[in-house]
Amino acid sequence: MRRRAVSALLAGVMTFTLAAAGLTGCGDSAEAGSEKVRLMVWSPQNDQSKDNGEWLQTMCEQFAAEHPEWDITFVYGVADEATAAGQVAQDPDASADVFMYANDTLTTMTDANALAKIGGTYRETVESINSEELMDSLVMDDDLYGVPFTTNTWYMYYDKSVFSEEDVKNLDTMLEKGVVSFPFVNSWYLPSFYLGNGCTLFGDGTDESAGVDFGGENAVAVTDYLIDLEQNPNFKIDDLGSGIAGLRDGSINAMFTGSWDANSIKEILGDNMGVASLPSYTLDGEEKQMLAYAGSKAFGVNSNTDYPVQAVALAVYLGSSEAQKAHYEMCGTIPCSTELLEDPAISSDEVVIAQNDTFNNTSILQPFVSKMNNCWTPVENMGKGIRNDNITHDNSKDQTEQMNDAMNSDGI
Repeated sequence: MRRRAVSALLAGVMTFTLAAAGLTGCGDSAEAGSEKVRLMVWSPQNDQSKDNGEWLQTMCEQFAAEHPEWDITFVYGVADEATAAGQVAQDPDASADVFMYANDTLTTMTDANALAKIGGTYRETVESINSEELMDSLVMDDDLYGVPFTTNTWYMYYDKSVFSEEDVKNLDTMLEKGVVSFPFVNSWYLPSFYLGNGCTLFGDGTDESAGVDFGGENAVAVTDYLIDLEQNPNFKIDDLGSGIAGLRDGSINAMFTGSWDANSIKEILGDNMGVASLPSYTLDGEEKQMLAYAGSKAFGVNSNTDYPVQAVALAVYLGSSEAQKAHYEMCGTIPCSTELLEDPAISSDEVVIAQNDTFNNTSILQPFVSKMNNCWTPVENMGKGIRNDNITHDNSKDQTEQMNDAMNSDGI
């Protein structure tokens, strides 16, 4: 049996955000003679807060009510989608039965044999409410490793009093009319320019042997464009929250981020808040479409759980259309269920529209092959080098090839 004592968890088993989180248990009434089950569930704090109606607790209690054959005790812990995978991979026996994770951390857990496959009728249920493109973000070697509950990507917010809907179709047009902020030194965002000019990652994103192609004339042309972009007085680098701060004081008129900043930006811009998919940019007189990384966030099941049937059933329930709708209404989490995206009350939300449009039209599925880990630092260094004036037109070709070599090396 796995050691599931709360005292052991509080003694330091949990790391990252879990170290500061309290754990609470909730026992649900059940029919006499029903099977006793104990499920530990992790989510970000936002999904458990009273301000958001304690979404996770509410959904778990509803799940328990629908399954009187199980006498379920829930234990809740706090872990965000980015750090959960590391904890599960490091010590699956002390980790949650069900947790939320970002799909780009999938291989961290499968490499540790810590993530359960979702199969049979459960997989059919998940596939029935999600697009094929979204399912691809959680499938490896034809096996499904999670239940998606939202897409994960970024797009553009802008001040409608400064830019028209036509203006925001092209970044260079925007720079003629207002100030645009972009996370230039963040390697989740900067590749959008290179991808827009034909650079590739691992073929279709799944073939490690194909390597990375962020070199050659296409890539050098982008580097030269970025050097000029950084020098544009109407372009500002968004770093450490400067984009939001600029929107607030009026010094910035557009920025790039995701749904997590929607409420803050709405508070700042009010009715002037516009949201749009990624614009194109003009390179050597040609329009190039910026392409974001896109993926999903999902409920995963610990392959070491003592209660695999109940854990998988809970994960599928938490990713159901019913739970996604509540997640949207209570926490603002953008749903991915195809039936919910057709609901007029949801499909008319401009943030939902922008996220869905970006995922489907102006993004690539972020590779989650292991060698993708080699790609983050070289791109970040490119952005920092341009910002610091260490990368110029005189050395852009050499610096671009160095970036490409580093992305294809296990040394970084």
